Amino acid sequence: MNEETHQKLMTIKRSFRLLMNGPGSQSMRDKGLGYKLNWGVPFYELKKMAEEYGKDYDLAIELWKEDIRECKILATLIMPADKMLPEITDIWMEQVQSQEMAEMLAFNLLQHVDYAPVIAYQWIASDKPLYEIAGFQLLARLFANGKEPNERGINEFLDQAATALQGDNMGIKHAASNAVLRFCDFGEDFEKIARGALKGIYEI
Repeated sequence: MNEETHQKLMTIKRSFRLLMNGPGSQSMRDKGLGYKLNWGVPFYELKKMAEEYGKDYDLAIELWKEDIRECKILATLIMPADKMLPEITDIWMEQVQSQEMAEMLAFNLLQHVDYAPVIAYQWIASDKPLYEIAGFQLLARLFANGKEPNERGINEFLDQAATALQGDNMGIKHAASNAVLRFCDFGEDFEKIARGALKGIYEI
């Protein structure tokens, strides 16, 4: 790590103490969001900090290595999407340990990478809960951004959504439901297809 990146990292870590939200941090711990350190800093504060630093590949890489909630979220905000290689995505996703971080990674960063549809479809079929959550949330963002799936994509998505919506994991069900609603936003034809595929499983 070069000196400039090291200094930025130290400054960022010190600043979390000033923004610390004790009750927020405790509430996350109670919900099982376990990190070595969790300052409970609100997302809007982290967003402001990310805007100050701008996109910075080296800093994002170093931030992600820290087992600190705020560092990891900041990493998803300042990593330039065009430098987020698929192999880095694989490493980061393997290290995700909470639903919050799976969603942050999808919303803040992965919806902007050019291979987003590929990983989204792989992940919703993965049988790994956090991957499925990230995959469905990623598809929800892609659909919301107007990226229509082709026929094969539609069939694959609705098959996996049907499975997810009949499962027991509330996080996956919520993410799948979110993606289905965004899918229906494409118009009547899409809504009709979704109704047919999810009849008796999910009310649209």
